[in-house]
Amino acid sequence: MNRFKIFPKTLLSFLFIFTFSTTVQGQILKKLGKRAQRAAERTIERRVDKETTEKTDQALDSILEPGSKGPSTNPQVGDPLPPSGQGNPGVSSGNSEGTFPTSGEKTIEVYSKFDYVPGDKPLFYDDFSNDFIGDFPSKWNTNGGGEVVSTNNSEVKWLELISGYNIYFIPDVPKLPEDYTIEFDIMALGLDRQTSSTAKLRIALSDDNKFKNGANFVHASIPFCQYSPIGITMSNHINNKREIYSVVRADLRDEIMAGPHISIAVNKQRFRLWVNEEKHIDIPRIVPQGGILSTLKFNMNNFKDGKERVFISNLKVAEGGLDLRRTLISEGEVSTNGILFHSGSANLQPQSMGIIRQISQVLQQENSMNLLIIGHTDSDGQEDTNLTLSQKRALAVKEALVSVYGIDGGRLQTDGKGETEPVGDNTTPDGKAQNRRVVFKKI
Repeated sequence: MNRFKIFPKTLLSFLFIFTFSTTVQGQILKKLGKRAQRAAERTIERRVDKETTEKTDQALDSILEPGSKGPSTNPQVGDPLPPSGQGNPGVSSGNSEGTFPTSGEKTIEVYSKFDYVPGDKPLFYDDFSNDFIGDFPSKWNTNGGGEVVSTNNSEVKWLELISGYNIYFIPDVPKLPEDYTIEFDIMALGLDRQTSSTAKLRIALSDDNKFKNGANFVHASIPFCQYSPIGITMSNHINNKREIYSVVRADLRDEIMAGPHISIAVNKQRFRLWVNEEKHIDIPRIVPQGGILSTLKFNMNNFKDGKERVFISNLKVAEGGLDLRRTLISEGEVSTNGILFHSGSANLQPQSMGIIRQISQVLQQENSMNLLIIGHTDSDGQEDTNLTLSQKRALAVKEALVSVYGIDGGRLQTDGKGETEPVGDNTTPDGKAQNRRVVFKKI
């Protein structure tokens, strides 16, 4: 009888621990940014689940095996957590309301070894700023559907993709050259521990400009599964024959929930892919020779319709992506659109550090070289404001060279031209992207 008297006290202790853990969880989550919240939720879920399992085992042991005081050591297979209850936060599409998650940016220092260098000749840029909410974007093609959406408290627009068999989304990028780079942002909603291990966003480079794989292609598939680290799937066909099919180990669960920035560099046969600051793929001979892969496509597979939603924005394709160091040394000047700032500010986006790192390497090698750093803006806003902004942005680049890479500040001068020297059409997203640039000039 004594063992059954113990049960109510033990059960009450268990319920108190569980309730306390849940309360603490809520207090912590209120302090976190929403995009970072999901990563924290997973950690808390695991800890609470572990505590719950241990306390349950101890309670049962005290009832069924009074002599046993230690926690159960039975292995847990697959860590089968229930859905997190993230649900399906809404977005503004027509009259619907909702917000995307947000999170703080990683520090510049985190990206100090980031070696991605974007192309220096823009081929395509789309942030959907010229498209209406609820429409399919004007500079894209599809054989399915999709629409432009936004949040209530942000001017950022996103293209919501739809999942389905052989449904493609094709931006109007000119024919891809042999050397180019691709960048875009991803956002996902409605993911949980039940999201399929086969739920993936595929980036395809193909010789077919419509809605087929083509005889020649390269596929990179980004996983969205949350219950297990799936890895990035890489495959290709050359003349209808598969030569590469591999799954590269990568745990991208936290990155996917936080909204990652994807960077890709294609240099002839070489294919590299970064998720945020980390390079995951570097395959030297996966792209067919001769620049025959002319078209960029996206498609998504095995997502739950209406629940698991995927969005992309800020797609940028640029020719080049080669070594800027040789250009600066041989020609004494280099201009780049790859140094990015937060809108309307001089705060560097950490993804820009690949270019700044290369400039620092030139200065470390060429001890006698001094540089003038010149900032340029597009024409959005007031002219005097843009002039000041361009000066501040040039200064921010100088400060990164000095503080992150140890370059002597006396070797660097800065200037800003604002919107006064455009190289593209300021009425289009493409032209604006060309005009937002930084020039390094040997002095």
